[in-house]
Amino acid sequence: MDTTQPRPRVTAQISAGILSTGIALAVGHAIAGLIAPGSSPFLAVADSVVDRAPAAVREATIDALGTADKPALLISLAGILAVLGVVVGLLERPRRPIGSLIIVALGLTGTLAAVTRPTAGPAWALPTLVGTVLAVVALRLMIGALFPAPASPSGTADAEHPVPGPGPDRRRFLVLAGSAVAVIAAAGATGVALTRRAADALAERTGLQLPRVLSRNAAPPVPEGIVPDAPGVTPFVTSNEEFYRIDTALRVPALTTADWRLRIHGMVEREIELDWQSLTSREFLDRIVTLTCVSNEVGGNLAGNATWTGFPIAELLAEAGPLPEADMLLSTSVDGWTAGTPLEALTDGRDALLAVGMNGEPLPLEHGYPVRQVVPGLYGYVSATKWVVDWEVTRFDRASAYWTDRGWGERGPILTASRIDRPAPLAQLEPGPVVVAGTAWAQRRGIDRVEVQVDDGPWNEATLAEEYSIDTWRMWSWTWDAEPGLHTLSVRATDSTGEVQTETRQPPIPTGATGWHNRTFRVSGT
Repeated sequence: MDTTQPRPRVTAQISAGILSTGIALAVGHAIAGLIAPGSSPFLAVADSVVDRAPAAVREATIDALGTADKPALLISLAGILAVLGVVVGLLERPRRPIGSLIIVALGLTGTLAAVTRPTAGPAWALPTLVGTVLAVVALRLMIGALFPAPASPSGTADAEHPVPGPGPDRRRFLVLAGSAVAVIAAAGATGVALTRRAADALAERTGLQLPRVLSRNAAPPVPEGIVPDAPGVTPFVTSNEEFYRIDTALRVPALTTADWRLRIHGMVEREIELDWQSLTSREFLDRIVTLTCVSNEVGGNLAGNATWTGFPIAELLAEAGPLPEADMLLSTSVDGWTAGTPLEALTDGRDALLAVGMNGEPLPLEHGYPVRQVVPGLYGYVSATKWVVDWEVTRFDRASAYWTDRGWGERGPILTASRIDRPAPLAQLEPGPVVVAGTAWAQRRGIDRVEVQVDDGPWNEATLAEEYSIDTWRMWSWTWDAEPGLHTLSVRATDSTGEVQTETRQPPIPTGATGWHNRTFRVSGT
């Protein structure tokens, strides 16, 4: 007679492991809604992955996925947790709680990730700890139903012939599994309800009126003909929908105007705290400024030009009175991200703005609503703090910021760059005149010349559109008399100081990518 203990179906064990893992995440997310969205175990671990990823890995991910890097990370993390849930269920036994130990290890990881976030407090540990305890309890109960304890040995049983125990209690398991599903659903719904800040901020933004800009403070009109007359060229002003987004926020911070405050402190004569009313009661201005991400590869699209509505940063700093020895503004986002900006770049007369509007609308949530910084001439990692809530006037030898702590350059001036935008890569062209067009930028210096080279031939000077300002990109075009064959076109720019864009290729780390952009085309034969 077969006296071995009946084995439950593997699918039931897998279900137990996945449901237990789901309870930890869902309950943790619900409790995080009461404390802070960033204390959610899932988001805390994902944020920690972003923070601790080597710079080379981060740049390779952005290069491969662009702005889809955040969804890709979240999907990957969810997949890893699902696999771990399967392992938890398969390894757990009533007398061998290996799966429970894995859940505890994951819980400790999530707790550590949460409490080490820049804005975390001790309470940030609570969501993961409670979720972990409930997950272990759920796992133990479900596995206990699948592996009931053996019956007590009778007087006739011995070590070689134990009395067989009962089989899996399938009904009890189904009740427990159904209860686990209900807990996950309820906790998930509660978490969504408690974290509806994004919906509140979006609803507020929809009805928000930007501060009125007087005509004397309006941006100069964009001249006609500033964009080459050819299909496929880049618009001079980038729409909000097309504007690039690169930041470390896996969940877009949801900050309303009622909640927003900006504290100005540190090496200043007077500490100041601004709220939305005190900021928007001032005289605002519009300026068109090109922003560029340091992660932009040669020829990349992580650059955009927009009309920004805001208040001069220099005037706010003047009210606080920076001390003479100060040389840096350490700005902090509501999610704890920091940027260190040279104080000189904020006070030298350039249009550095504390911005509330983008292309005539309130800032989109993902671009910093309600308030962000815009500083011409500097890469975003040292200047373009979104959801900004804190300014500390300090010194570079006393403080450091998020990306400089990870090996990036300290000051972040934008390098001269140029790009071929049309024709499209690997386009099939007809012989004869072909309009080649693109953009070039060297913020705070301006572009004086753009040249195009066909294969290894001489450089040909392109036609530059009218320069709007030294803080925006400049459009260019060149008519190429295309001949049959496979050809590679390269472009280079010269800024107003006479410095020619270098041919030497270097990656974005640590001070920005360099090199000439090129595209290859095939021209049909006759």
